[in-house]
Amino acid sequence: MSSRTTSFSVNPQLSRRPSVSSRLSIAVSTVERGEGPGSDAPREQQIEEEIAEIKRYEDFTTIDWVQDAAQERLRRKTRRRRNVRFDNGKVSWRYKLWESYDAAQGWIVVTLIGAAIGLNAAFLNIVTEWLSDIKMGYCTTAFYLNENFCCWGEDNGCAHWHRWTGFEPANYALYIMFATIFAFTSAILVKSFAPYAAGSGISEIKCIIAGFVMKGFLGFWTLLIKSVALPLAIASGLSVGKEGPSVHYAVCTGNVISRMFAKYKRNASKTREILSACAAAGVGVAFGSPIGGVLFSLEEMSNYFPLKTMWRSYFCALVATAVLAAMNPFRTGQLVMFQVKYDRSWHFFETVPYIFIGIFGGLYGAFVIKWNLRAQAFRKKYLTKWAVLEATLLAAGTAIICYPNVFLRIDMSESMEILFLECEGTEDYQGLCDNDKRWANIMSLTLATIIRIFLVIISYGCKVPAGIFVPSMAVGASFGRTVGIIMQAIYHAHPDSAFFAACQPDEPCITPGTYAFLGAAAALSGIMHITVSVVVIMFELTGALTYILPTMIVVGVTKAVSDLFGKGGIADRMIWFSGFPFLDNKEDHNFGVPVSAVMTNDVVAIPIHGMTLQSIEDLLKQPKYQGFPIVEDLTTKVLVGYIGRTELRYAVDRLRRERAIAISPEAKCNFSPPALSAVTPITPTVTISNADYSLPSTSIDFSRYVDATPVTVHPRLPLETVMELFRKIGPRVILIEHHGRLSGLVTVKDCLKYQFKAEAAENPRDDREIAEGYEKLWGVMNRVASWISGKVASVSGGHIRLGGGADERTPLGRGNGNTQIMDGDEDVLDDGVELENR
Repeated sequence: MSSRTTSFSVNPQLSRRPSVSSRLSIAVSTVERGEGPGSDAPREQQIEEEIAEIKRYEDFTTIDWVQDAAQERLRRKTRRRRNVRFDNGKVSWRYKLWESYDAAQGWIVVTLIGAAIGLNAAFLNIVTEWLSDIKMGYCTTAFYLNENFCCWGEDNGCAHWHRWTGFEPANYALYIMFATIFAFTSAILVKSFAPYAAGSGISEIKCIIAGFVMKGFLGFWTLLIKSVALPLAIASGLSVGKEGPSVHYAVCTGNVISRMFAKYKRNASKTREILSACAAAGVGVAFGSPIGGVLFSLEEMSNYFPLKTMWRSYFCALVATAVLAAMNPFRTGQLVMFQVKYDRSWHFFETVPYIFIGIFGGLYGAFVIKWNLRAQAFRKKYLTKWAVLEATLLAAGTAIICYPNVFLRIDMSESMEILFLECEGTEDYQGLCDNDKRWANIMSLTLATIIRIFLVIISYGCKVPAGIFVPSMAVGASFGRTVGIIMQAIYHAHPDSAFFAACQPDEPCITPGTYAFLGAAAALSGIMHITVSVVVIMFELTGALTYILPTMIVVGVTKAVSDLFGKGGIADRMIWFSGFPFLDNKEDHNFGVPVSAVMTNDVVAIPIHGMTLQSIEDLLKQPKYQGFPIVEDLTTKVLVGYIGRTELRYAVDRLRRERAIAISPEAKCNFSPPALSAVTPITPTVTISNADYSLPSTSIDFSRYVDATPVTVHPRLPLETVMELFRKIGPRVILIEHHGRLSGLVTVKDCLKYQFKAEAAENPRDDREIAEGYEKLWGVMNRVASWISGKVASVSGGHIRLGGGADERTPLGRGNGNTQIMDGDEDVLDDGVELENR
């Protein structure tokens, strides 16, 4: 039956219908047997075009892994059939050539992506270092050189590098001015061109790789603005890092490039394999650690990580790191500024301070996660309209606070480079290695640690590209260096103590730089709740085999302490805070209830016969329904199948588009699945009793869009098992049936709602005091703003008035101060949060 053929046949008998993959296989088999009408090629093309068209309706949804896998098999089988037909029944050399190219296409894509990520990383490193130095001074020989290149081979500056003025207060003012301008520019770019370029992006990317569709989040404009605004945000001095955003722009690069290839453009699940590889490359270029990047993608980013994806992740990270090494942005052979080498061993008695550093890492992570989430809640409720002003004032305040402290004044990567170094044979930054300034350095580093923690809490989440990896590592490095200096002071005071018996008399016993290195590892592990990847990243940063065991000790202690305060790092907590439908596999639940306690009982079902076209369109106008179970009749509710909202909407639209004459709204709709061997038409069938489509006697057959094998479970199945089904299989909805009758349905949203309620019941808390604190803080901020506005207006004679503000574009589910839980298949009117029009 062709796409425009009118059928006079009797409606098929009720029978079970195959799943999506089975239907596609039937379509291919029909084509191969030559049973399709007309030529095979038009039918094959129509099948592929229809699949692609249906997917265009799936904005803000979760992908169907089974359908994508079946589509890929169909694509390969169709191409093979076409080539066999063109070469007299034999496999032609053209097909063999195409098959070789198709097999190599994945490697070609990851090679191009890795090269692009490496080039972008080199560009960002060069620009960021120059912008950070330009706040302090300029190079007289060439303005475009940063301080390191201007004074190549010199320690502690040179004559060619000049401060802006010889008057220190003026330098202070210029430092604040540059920081404010950089932050303002970055925030304006993000607000005006790519709102999703703000933040780290790791939380959203975890959801995308898990199957969530977020349009625009990985688009070209996001990539461009993230690459331009990120160096400005880092150079502004805000306590944010570029390592988290490195993952975002790397995944954006992968999405943009992979969509140039048809194999990935039309297959969302295969695209996500590429995105996992891109996440590994992003971490690889951020830390100069390709293996660490692969492990990070495995440990933190991906729920599904087959061997093929691991190899592609490894290769992509390798290419990106190799390109970055070839670019050599620092002209030192180092891939990152804070890369360091250690040639000394450690002593067993140092395990005690190592454990102390590990405890600090766990406490730091728990403290920052708790208070940063409160800062995010306050920001979402009160500061949504003032995102640009907030980022600008944060940068100005950070510059004012940080300039007097020599460890906070400089870029965080540069400060880590200084804190990691051994004292012997290297430059002495501001007397850091001077024993006479030991206690002054301890005080300065302690103050830097406390201030940096506070700044990380209030800065992470502002509307500029902002990561938390490097700020956390900087906090850990300053704390670790403090512990190292204290240990060195104790050793110098008591060199003959039995505690230090392992020390050699003619060699330095304590190396404070290694303590800073381990402190950075502890803080990174504490904030992200990752372990193995941290050890490998830190090993690749140093190349010191001897410090693998201390790093494992520190990270192990950090992990143990972190788990006392709840599982999941800040990325996982941000997913929960933003309300994304993501089932985390890091926590084991034991609710002890069946799925019937969670399911939705009041289900709107569609009978196989009797519904009119107008009734179907009325249902589609209600956005709360994302799919409809198909039952024999509304009385018995014997389950027949399921039809998704997107498929039904597509079918109705295509029916109207391909029928020149209007169809009566009273036309009867049939959702009865055909027999397994029946030939499925390409478009919805219109069965009529005469030649007039507008009469109520018209019957419309939507059966080909009904999935007769949806995922179904018994009402008494434990909820934990159902959640595992959502994680492992990835269905959008699970139907609940008892003895063949529909009892209800359950979605990821229902599971998460119950989980939140159960957790709230176990740990009840009263948020009224927090809300009152928010109100008081907002009142103080309003009074201060009004006072400043009045002073400015009076000084300027009324010509300058501070106030007003434009509404910011906020992602769906984050506004109006309420945490919405999203199914991942809502229909939205604005751009929302989607990946692409697939």
